[in-house]
Amino acid sequence: MMPLGLGQIDAGTLIAGAGGVVVGVGAGVLLARTLARQAIGKAGAEAKATLARAEAEAKTAAERIRVEAEKAALERKAKSDEEIEKARGEVRETERRLAKREDGIDRKEETLAQREQSLTRQVDAIAAREAQIEKTHAEAQALVEKQKETLQKVAGMDADQAREMLLAKVEEESRHEVGKVVRKIVEDAERDAKGKAREITLMAVQRYASEHTSESTVRTVALPSDDIKGRIIGREGRNIRAIEKATGTDIIVDDTPGVIIVSCFDKIRQAVAVESLERLIADGRMHPTRIEEVVEKVRSEISEKVLKAGRDAVLEVNLRGLHPKVVEAMGKLHYRTSYGQNVLRHSIEVAYLCQIIADQLGLDGTIARRCGFLHDIGKAMDHEMEGGHPKIGMDFAKQHGEKEPVLNAIGGHHADIPSTSFYTPIVMAADAVSSARPGARRESMEKYIQRLNELQDIASGFKGVTEAYAIQAGREVRVMVDAAKVDDDEAFLIAHQIAKRVSDELTFPGEIRVTVLRETRAIEFAR
Repeated sequence: MMPLGLGQIDAGTLIAGAGGVVVGVGAGVLLARTLARQAIGKAGAEAKATLARAEAEAKTAAERIRVEAEKAALERKAKSDEEIEKARGEVRETERRLAKREDGIDRKEETLAQREQSLTRQVDAIAAREAQIEKTHAEAQALVEKQKETLQKVAGMDADQAREMLLAKVEEESRHEVGKVVRKIVEDAERDAKGKAREITLMAVQRYASEHTSESTVRTVALPSDDIKGRIIGREGRNIRAIEKATGTDIIVDDTPGVIIVSCFDKIRQAVAVESLERLIADGRMHPTRIEEVVEKVRSEISEKVLKAGRDAVLEVNLRGLHPKVVEAMGKLHYRTSYGQNVLRHSIEVAYLCQIIADQLGLDGTIARRCGFLHDIGKAMDHEMEGGHPKIGMDFAKQHGEKEPVLNAIGGHHADIPSTSFYTPIVMAADAVSSARPGARRESMEKYIQRLNELQDIASGFKGVTEAYAIQAGREVRVMVDAAKVDDDEAFLIAHQIAKRVSDELTFPGEIRVTVLRETRAIEFAR
């Protein structure tokens, strides 16, 4: 069978197909609309249901919030009522206390009123008694005057004479009794001394440990002839200016024959200047270049001497662990003097004294020796810094590794700071002993004679003293008393009074012994 061609399809068939298509499209449209209406209706129903649920939930939430708000309001009201009731209770308690206080005040007012009345009665009674006493006193006074007149007629003395006699008698009896008491106290103290040896020693040494320093700041250089002075000065003063500049000292060329003076607070520079001048004078060549060469060489030699002196001193006192700067500073003390006493030798002496005292007291002798050796180290640089040598030395030692109690001994050996260990008062005592021993220090002849005269004048000023002598370079005063006027107890009292007055009025290193001698001699001749 042959297939049909496009031209062979008839019109009816086409019309029928087109109608089917139109009918199908219409049916599809109707179906779609039906489905859309159904969907819209379903969505509307769901929206209404959702809205209804939301409204119901909103009503429920609003109801819950309202209930919670009412509950909170009730709780606040209950709390407020409770606070109000508590405040009312406090007010009632306060009112009760105030009422009670008012009652107490009322009772006190009544009591005070009663006391006031009682005092008024007592005042009246006292006034009456005073009037009676005044009357009685006037009568007694008149009677006494009458008795005085009678006694004066009988004794042949007036009132002033009788008073002087009575006072003299009382003074004589009192002196005797005071002497007994003082003697007994001291004797008791001596009996108890062994049991209190440490305490008494440490307290006593602090009292007597004192030093009075007076530094010598000038040295002289001997000249073979006065012609050398011109060469030292040089043309237009060039040589002397060169010496002063190189050494840092003041060279004084005056009219004193045979010497020139070197003045400086730094003892090292002063030693360099003196040694340099001596060499320049011996050499004979003196010009600025030569001066600088000699000064530099002498300065180097002095530095070596300082180090050697420091090392020798450390070896002598047998100390270990000292910083090299500390050793050097101690060596500088070889050129420092106090009252003519070499400070380095003084430090060595104090070191051994400290060890002896510490050993006797049962303390560490090595620590005491270290404290005593370093106590004056501040004098090596006190001319370069402000402040006293104890604080300067303490700061210097602290910077170079020294610890307590060495630092406290250095800073407190003149009582500038409180003592924190037993070693500090030991150093104070040893320092005073070293300074005060005979020959340790120089004094001017005028001051020495003045001190001796003052000692003798003080001792001679007491009643009963016949003679007084200052002996042992002023370390002791011997006092002779009249045995007929002064007994043994009074002699002891006089010694005590002289010692106290010397301590109060004189300034001296160490201590002064007061010895009162009372001698009774019975002499008879056999014929």
